[in-house]
Amino acid sequence: MSFFSKLFRWELGRQKSGYDKMLLCGALWPIKFDTYLLRFPEGSEITPHTDKVKSGKHYRLNIVLKSAEQGGEFLCQNPIFETKRIKFFRPDICQHQVSKVVKGNRYLLSIGWVRDTNKTKSE
Repeated sequence: MSFFSKLFRWELGRQKSGYDKMLLCGALWPIKFDTYLLRFPEGSEITPHTDKVKSGKHYRLNIVLKSAEQGGEFLCQNPIFETKRIKFFRPDICQHQVSKVVKGNRYLLSIGWVRDTNKTKSE
């Protein structure tokens, strides 16, 4: 599926665990990044996992727009920064998950990028 055909359309999340994602924007150059709106309906959850990348360091900033009434908590082994609404972490090296949404819906804005570690410091 092409990049443009994914824009602004709900599709199943990568973990096939009941959440939906909508691509809002992204690029491959000069920095590979993506921005998604994520929707977690009742019953959805994400089991513990990491998101491997081929090369570089993967960063993700999740901003909780609406919390579920019950459940739907983000759990991360070693976040870089975390508050009730802001979750900044390395999904490639930190195991993370979302507990089951028991009541209500959870929405978040998710911005991810990969920092190329192959470039020299002078570039």
